[in-house]
Amino acid sequence: MRDYNVFISHSWSYWKNYEQLSKMLVNSPYFSHKDYSVPKNDPIHNAPNQKLLEEAIERQIKPCSVVLILAWVYATYSKWINIEIEIAKRLNKPIIAIQPWASERTSKIVKDSATKIVWRNSPTIVQAIKDVVLYVQ
Repeated sequence: MRDYNVFISHSWSYWKNYEQLSKMLVNSPYFSHKDYSVPKNDPIHNAPNQKLLEEAIERQIKPCSVVLILAWVYATYSKWINIEIEIAKRLNKPIIAIQPWASERTSKIVKDSATKIVWRNSPTIVQAIKDVVLYVQ
Protein backbone atom coordinates (compact mmCIF):
# COMPACT_ATOMS: atom_id res chain seq x y z
CA MET A 1 0.00 0.00 0.00
CA ARG A 2 1.27 3.44 -0.92
CA ASP A 3 1.99 6.12 1.69
CA TYR A 4 0.64 9.60 0.96
CA ASN A 5 2.33 12.67 2.41
CA VAL A 6 -0.40 15.06 3.53
CA PHE A 7 -0.41 18.63 4.82
CA ILE A 8 -3.67 19.71 6.48
CA SER A 9 -4.04 23.46 6.52
CA HIS A 10 -6.06 24.75 9.43
CA SER A 11 -6.69 27.64 11.77
CA TRP A 12 -5.72 27.24 15.43
CA SER A 13 -9.00 28.88 16.39
CA TYR A 14 -10.70 25.81 14.90
CA TRP A 15 -8.33 23.15 16.19
CA LYS A 16 -11.11 20.57 16.65
CA ASN A 17 -11.85 20.56 12.90
CA TYR A 18 -8.21 19.65 12.22
CA GLU A 19 -8.28 16.89 14.84
CA GLN A 20 -11.46 15.39 13.40
CA LEU A 21 -10.08 15.38 9.85
CA SER A 22 -6.80 13.90 11.02
CA LYS A 23 -8.64 11.09 12.85
CA MET A 24 -10.77 10.44 9.76
CA LEU A 25 -7.63 9.84 7.71
CA VAL A 26 -5.96 7.70 10.37
CA ASN A 27 -9.07 5.51 10.63
CA SER A 28 -9.58 5.14 6.87
CA PRO A 29 -9.14 1.54 5.71
CA TYR A 30 -6.68 0.84 2.89
CA PHE A 31 -5.12 4.26 3.27
CA SER A 32 -1.72 5.05 4.72
CA HIS A 33 -0.33 8.52 5.14
CA LYS A 34 2.18 10.69 6.92
CA ASP A 35 0.84 13.96 8.32
CA TYR A 36 3.17 16.92 7.72
CA SER A 37 0.77 19.41 9.29
CA VAL A 38 1.98 21.80 11.94
CA PRO A 39 0.67 20.61 15.32
CA LYS A 40 -0.48 23.16 17.86
CA ASN A 41 2.61 22.82 20.06
CA ASP A 42 5.17 22.54 17.25
CA PRO A 43 8.25 24.75 17.75
CA ILE A 44 7.59 26.25 14.30
CA HIS A 45 5.15 28.56 16.06
CA ASN A 46 8.04 30.11 17.96
CA ALA A 47 9.71 31.41 14.80
CA PRO A 48 11.04 34.90 15.56
CA ASN A 49 9.38 36.51 12.53
CA GLN A 50 6.86 35.92 9.74
CA LYS A 51 9.49 35.18 7.08
CA LEU A 52 11.02 32.35 9.14
CA LEU A 53 7.57 30.96 9.96
CA GLU A 54 6.65 31.03 6.27
CA GLU A 55 9.90 29.22 5.38
CA ALA A 56 9.21 26.59 8.06
CA ILE A 57 5.70 25.98 6.72
CA GLU A 58 7.10 25.71 3.19
CA ARG A 59 9.53 23.02 4.42
CA GLN A 60 6.53 21.11 5.80
CA ILE A 61 4.57 21.36 2.53
CA LYS A 62 7.51 20.58 0.21
CA PRO A 63 7.57 16.76 0.69
CA CYS A 64 3.76 16.47 0.57
CA SER A 65 1.74 14.77 -2.11
CA VAL A 66 -1.28 16.95 -1.42
CA VAL A 67 -2.54 19.88 0.69
CA LEU A 68 -5.95 19.54 2.34
CA ILE A 69 -7.80 22.70 3.29
CA LEU A 70 -11.00 22.86 5.28
CA ALA A 71 -13.26 25.16 3.24
CA TRP A 72 -15.12 26.62 6.19
CA VAL A 73 -15.82 30.32 5.73
CA TYR A 74 -13.18 31.27 8.36
CA ALA A 75 -10.47 30.11 5.95
CA THR A 76 -11.24 33.12 3.74
CA TYR A 77 -10.07 35.45 6.50
CA SER A 78 -7.09 33.45 7.74
CA LYS A 79 -3.81 35.08 6.77
CA TRP A 80 -1.87 31.85 7.25
CA ILE A 81 -4.26 29.63 5.31
CA ASN A 82 -3.96 32.07 2.42
CA ILE A 83 -0.15 31.94 2.72
CA GLU A 84 -0.30 28.12 2.71
CA ILE A 85 -2.41 28.25 -0.47
CA GLU A 86 0.23 30.43 -2.13
CA ILE A 87 3.02 28.09 -1.01
CA ALA A 88 1.13 25.05 -2.33
CA LYS A 89 0.58 26.76 -5.68
CA ARG A 90 4.22 27.84 -5.91
CA LEU A 91 5.35 24.25 -5.18
CA ASN A 92 2.77 22.88 -7.63
CA LYS A 93 1.01 20.81 -4.95
CA PRO A 94 -2.59 19.78 -5.56
CA ILE A 95 -5.08 21.31 -3.15
CA ILE A 96 -8.22 19.53 -1.99
CA ALA A 97 -10.92 21.77 -0.53
CA ILE A 98 -13.04 19.94 2.02
CA GLN A 99 -16.56 21.30 2.44
CA PRO A 100 -18.53 20.79 5.62
CA TRP A 101 -21.90 19.08 5.31
CA ALA A 102 -24.95 21.35 5.48
CA SER A 103 -22.91 24.54 5.44
CA GLU A 104 -24.36 27.41 3.49
CA ARG A 105 -21.19 29.50 3.66
CA THR A 106 -17.84 28.16 2.54
CA SER A 107 -14.59 29.80 1.48
CA LYS A 108 -14.62 30.93 -2.14
CA ILE A 109 -10.86 31.54 -1.98
CA VAL A 110 -10.17 27.96 -0.91
CA LYS A 111 -12.56 26.47 -3.46
CA ASP A 112 -11.18 28.65 -6.28
CA SER A 113 -7.66 27.46 -5.42
CA ALA A 114 -8.59 23.80 -5.23
CA THR A 115 -7.65 21.07 -7.65
CA LYS A 116 -10.67 19.18 -6.33
CA ILE A 117 -13.57 20.00 -3.98
CA VAL A 118 -15.12 17.26 -1.84
CA TRP A 119 -17.58 16.81 0.99
CA ARG A 120 -16.29 16.04 4.46
CA ASN A 121 -16.39 12.24 4.71
CA SER A 122 -13.54 9.76 4.81
CA PRO A 123 -14.12 7.76 1.60
CA THR A 124 -14.56 10.89 -0.51
CA ILE A 125 -11.47 12.59 0.91
CA VAL A 126 -9.29 9.49 0.57
CA GLN A 127 -10.43 8.92 -3.02
CA ALA A 128 -9.76 12.57 -3.86
CA ILE A 129 -6.22 12.28 -2.46
CA LYS A 130 -5.58 9.17 -4.55
CA ASP A 131 -7.07 10.82 -7.66
CA VAL A 132 -5.14 14.11 -7.51
CA VAL A 133 -1.84 12.46 -6.60
CA LEU A 134 -2.21 10.06 -9.53
CA TYR A 135 -3.13 13.00 -11.77
CA VAL A 136 -0.05 15.10 -10.93
CA GLN A 137 2.49 12.29 -11.23
